[in-house]
Amino acid sequence: MNRIPIPLEKLVFGPFDFWSDYGIVLAAGDHAAGRFNAMAIGWGGFGNMWGRPIAHVVVRPVRYTHEFMEAFDSFTVCAFGKEHREAVQILGGRSGRHGDKIAAAGLTPIPSTQIKAPGFEEAQLILECRQIYRSRLDPQGFLDRAIDKHYPQKDYHSIYYGEVVAAFGAGPFR
Repeated sequence: MNRIPIPLEKLVFGPFDFWSDYGIVLAAGDHAAGRFNAMAIGWGGFGNMWGRPIAHVVVRPVRYTHEFMEAFDSFTVCAFGKEHREAVQILGGRSGRHGDKIAAAGLTPIPSTQIKAPGFEEAQLILECRQIYRSRLDPQGFLDRAIDKHYPQKDYHSIYYGEVVAAFGAGPFR
């Protein structure tokens, strides 16, 4: 894909529609070492924290990708167009513990420019993020008790804040 660097101050997308308009994939690990995993995600956000451009994502501890988020200090957030909907569903519905779901999805991991986690050749947008904070969601902090319905197994997400250190895009993102 013809992807070009995007200065972060020029990156444009709807922060609320982003999660539903695109298939979003989180990848973590070390591309060069061949130790990485990816999963589809539907929750997260973007903004400014500690004076830095931030992407934050959440991962349940039962997910294989959680192990990579804990062991490595970087991740990518990759946006795919509708033509890759099935591939993103494979990444969301299968575990990398039990086989190569990235190959099954027909996606091509590529090295990032500033971090170890991979991006994907087919992605329309790749955000390279260096982890700067992580924590586990604490249900004591839920002020709206309706949030509990998302955790019938009490498997509360871990939340990861990553400083966005590079962005590359094609199509609507540049």
